[in-house]
Amino acid sequence: MIIKRLVVGPLGTNCYILGCKETLEGAVIDPGGNGNMILKEIAALKLKPKYIINTHGHGDHIEANRELKDATKAALVIHREDEDYLLDARKNLTGMFGKPLEGLQADQLLEEGDILSIGSTINLKVIHTPGHTPGGICLDSGEHLFTGDTLFAGSIGRTDFPGGSYQALIEGVETKLFTLPGDRKVWPGHGPETTLSYERQHNPFFR
Repeated sequence: MIIKRLVVGPLGTNCYILGCKETLEGAVIDPGGNGNMILKEIAALKLKPKYIINTHGHGDHIEANRELKDATKAALVIHREDEDYLLDARKNLTGMFGKPLEGLQADQLLEEGDILSIGSTINLKVIHTPGHTPGGICLDSGEHLFTGDTLFAGSIGRTDFPGGSYQALIEGVETKLFTLPGDRKVWPGHGPETTLSYERQHNPFFR
């Protein structure tokens, strides 16, 4: 699997470009800004994106959706519970900063257990982990885990925004992520990567 991490937008969101080495079909996870930079990297990797995946609907993870959609025609996907965040500046928090985001309707709404297939080598399983937002998701390839703003290195996502729930986030991590067999490299929505085994043992929110 090709994985390229770009730090985008004013809040330092991790945007991930994925690609199948055999087919060069790809996907972009959380294009939170700097659309031109993301598109240049896609071109450099010679990838053809199939999906634009939002792990949740906050503005710092969706800002470049439209730019990427217009350029690549990839399908925009988000969990069903965050569908309205794409279209509501209050929910996606962009209204708070005086720059309400012009929404873009999702092409496909995700549910727990859905599989997003990319090329011949990548299958991402959708894990619904509400708490940061009602429709927050993680994406599991079996070797790599993309956690959005659910789980960070040594921390967790904020739960004090509208629609947040500390209890739901903690339960989701404990029952859905920490119970995954074996280890995985964890690629969070902000900050450095980590591993699932390290977070099981050392994350202070779960000790």
